[in-house]
Amino acid sequence: MELFVSEGNPHCLKVLAALEVTGVQCGVQFINHEGKVVPFLPRPALPTLFLPSGQHLFSSNSICRYLFELNGPESSNQCNQWLEWEATVLQPALVRALHMAVLQGKGSEVSKVLHGPLNVLDQSLAKGNMAYLTGEAVSVADVVLWGALHPLLSVSSLPLSDHKSVKAWFDRVAAMRGCQSAAQKVLQGKGLEAMKSYMQKQPAPQSSQCRDTQPCNSSPAETDEGERAVSEEEMEAAALTWSKDLNACSQATEKQHPIMPQEGNRNVLITSALPYVNNVPHLGNIIGCVLSADVFSRYGHLRGWNVLFVCGTDEYGTATENKAREEGLTPKQICDKYHAVHSSIYKWFQIDFDFFGRTTTEKQTEIAQDIFWRLHNNGFLVEDTVEQLRCENCQRFLADRFVEGTCPHCSYPEARGDQCDKCGRLINAVELREPQCKVCRQSPVIRSSKHLFLDLPKLETQLEQWLERSTSSGDWTANAKQITRSWLRDGLKPRCITRDLQWGTPVPHPDFKEKVFYVWFDAPIGYLSITANYTNEWEKWWKNPHQVELYNFMAKDNVPFHSVVFPCSLLGAQDNYTLVNHLVATEYLNYEDTKFSKSRGVGVFGDMAKDTGIPSDVWRFYLLYVRPEGQDSAFSWADMALKNNSELLNNLGNFINRGGMFVTKFFEGCVPAMELQQEDKKLLAVVGWELQQYIQLMDKVKIRDALKHILNISRHGNQYIQVNEPWKKIKGGESERQRAGTVTGVSVNIACLLSVMLLPYMPAVSQTIRDQLNAPQSCINTMLQGPGTFVCALRAGHRIGTVSPLFQKLEADQIEALKKRFGGQQITASTQPAAVPAPAAVAEVKVVVGSDPEKAKQLATAVAEQGDKVRALKSQKAEKDVIAAEVSKLLDLKKQLALAEGKNPEPAPQKGKKK
Repeated sequence: MELFVSEGNPHCLKVLAALEVTGVQCGVQFINHEGKVVPFLPRPALPTLFLPSGQHLFSSNSICRYLFELNGPESSNQCNQWLEWEATVLQPALVRALHMAVLQGKGSEVSKVLHGPLNVLDQSLAKGNMAYLTGEAVSVADVVLWGALHPLLSVSSLPLSDHKSVKAWFDRVAAMRGCQSAAQKVLQGKGLEAMKSYMQKQPAPQSSQCRDTQPCNSSPAETDEGERAVSEEEMEAAALTWSKDLNACSQATEKQHPIMPQEGNRNVLITSALPYVNNVPHLGNIIGCVLSADVFSRYGHLRGWNVLFVCGTDEYGTATENKAREEGLTPKQICDKYHAVHSSIYKWFQIDFDFFGRTTTEKQTEIAQDIFWRLHNNGFLVEDTVEQLRCENCQRFLADRFVEGTCPHCSYPEARGDQCDKCGRLINAVELREPQCKVCRQSPVIRSSKHLFLDLPKLETQLEQWLERSTSSGDWTANAKQITRSWLRDGLKPRCITRDLQWGTPVPHPDFKEKVFYVWFDAPIGYLSITANYTNEWEKWWKNPHQVELYNFMAKDNVPFHSVVFPCSLLGAQDNYTLVNHLVATEYLNYEDTKFSKSRGVGVFGDMAKDTGIPSDVWRFYLLYVRPEGQDSAFSWADMALKNNSELLNNLGNFINRGGMFVTKFFEGCVPAMELQQEDKKLLAVVGWELQQYIQLMDKVKIRDALKHILNISRHGNQYIQVNEPWKKIKGGESERQRAGTVTGVSVNIACLLSVMLLPYMPAVSQTIRDQLNAPQSCINTMLQGPGTFVCALRAGHRIGTVSPLFQKLEADQIEALKKRFGGQQITASTQPAAVPAPAAVAEVKVVVGSDPEKAKQLATAVAEQGDKVRALKSQKAEKDVIAAEVSKLLDLKKQLALAEGKNPEPAPQKGKKK
């Protein structure tokens, strides 16, 4: 291995520190800033690590992570989140700060630029109460953040009196010999002065920078990458592609149902996690599952793949029974009601399912029971007797969420049936003292009940062999891999697949005829049964692993059921089932600085979005713009207005409208003749490169990152028009008029390309653009063939349609009214920054002295939601410090609830145990 670095380069400081701290054996070469190590990059890229395999790493954070993982464990999810925060939030601020301090002599103003990111870092360090960012041992995250901050924080003129936790952490890392050695080698003891030569060669930072506390809301397109160098060969290749005949390219075809796998084509089966029927989906549910899957499905059609996209409502289980009881309806009536609600919401959001079904069907019973018998006959089911609480008054066994009592460990009076939220200990419901049924408040009795379990330990070896193949060859998101590994780390345990309920798929075994399948076992089979309700030949999709690629879309809390439990069911069935090849999981989308809550009126839910007057395409755009791909992100009304007005109205819409208006105004509605000059060819090459990046990212399901390249293209286009000023040249001589025609013709053709790239994101806007340009239908598939094919779709003489503005400005008073309308009644919201690698913030509520029934109702809901969150984290085997932090929030909410109910917030003293 050989590491290439340069003096004065802050990114080289990070990698040298990582090399010194890890002790990895590697050669180091110091070269000039302009030294070109990676031959295929248009610009120099330092640092660069040359690997023994012949590959190059030229991302400083990737190099650091590689060095740490070479002889150590794989980076934790928390560590990876810090690295992303450093790259997306801290770096933009540091670029501005270094530019000011090194080149402008404004060192005194640096603290203002760094105040936000340092606040985030300080709060996280203080809250975690740990020596380092992820624990008591130094990690790659510590070295990367220290290396990034060292040039500025080591300057005595930058006070850290307001950030004491940062100062203690920074000094602790700086004291390491490896860090001291790296700083000396890169900065030569000259401090910021050593960086002057390097900084002078860097592009000036843009004025619009990322928001400090919400890294995932920052636009990927807002990062200034500088002007990309374009070679003569690239320009000529782009001009050659441009000149190709559109009619020779593939024609767009309409879907023919039922869609079936095709020999010789790429057959892609896409599923979106089945939304639970008794809840109205909020924006986080929509972006995490159905919208992301819809974008990829539409993109697959543009690529010429044979795509089938299925989804439906998950309708069985305890929650449905409870909802039916609350509303005085039967479970079937509840399912019918909310299935229609879901269908209506997704239709408004333009989710283009090939089939949207449900799990309460005969096909579901048939397929689930078949898989059950196969597991049973193959020896992968075991029986066991479980002691459960049964409410004789309600005539039902009580699920964990329907029982509470006194904790046997700390005597907390409101412990749930699976855990105590005060002491954090896990509990079996039968261990609770003085248990109560939450429905009728009667005392349940202990009864034994025989159940069936899926023998996961017996399937573990098969599962691990399959996972190795799938994760190495498919596109699994980092969080999907990490959550799956955490489940396997301690070994799998048998998992119960039956429940004592009425509403569910009946268990066909005669010894268990009074039971139904547990929803976690039953629900994923819904993908198969929904497909079976779409076509009787469903097995050609689901029992065809050699011909079909399966993509699962979901939020991260659903990962273990799709990566461990459901695959084990299908592996154990031994019936050649298609297993997931690509598991795509998002993090969580929060609402402003808190959580979505229907009961508290907090956040926008699917049935409310259409009443805002904002078009569904704008909702789609913004949700995809802040899609939580690498870490949690947040919906913000102010940010939505900003992105609509800047990116859609002033950037994208402005460019497309200008080109079309020039054709109408100056050329009588017909595309003028185009004579390409070098400047035009350069633009074609740049646009072609952006198109290639878009395709590469979309192929890897990097939906949010791909969006930046659409916006980059319209930015290039706006700059091209501004520099060439066709509105002035059209008034000049023949050559100037010709130049105005070329610029106008190239611009409307770029607009045509943008309409195709936008189609997966904003289908209605895409169609409107093509209608305004009167674009040929064949352009839809042509542009995204192969690595990207930017051809001249609108030739000279082509008559366009009527041009009109695509977007409207969102006014401040309109946004303020919407923010107030959807703000709910929550009192004080948690200020935990979304940038800190921890789960979503929870709404806190002011303590109220004395009984307050209304506030108690709000708090009871908050307690229930936080309790669900804690249980989810425990089931995912999250980091202990993360769980502890959420338990602490839960206990605080419990105390506030007790006060609101006029009770003593502390548990009664524990009595001595009876002998």
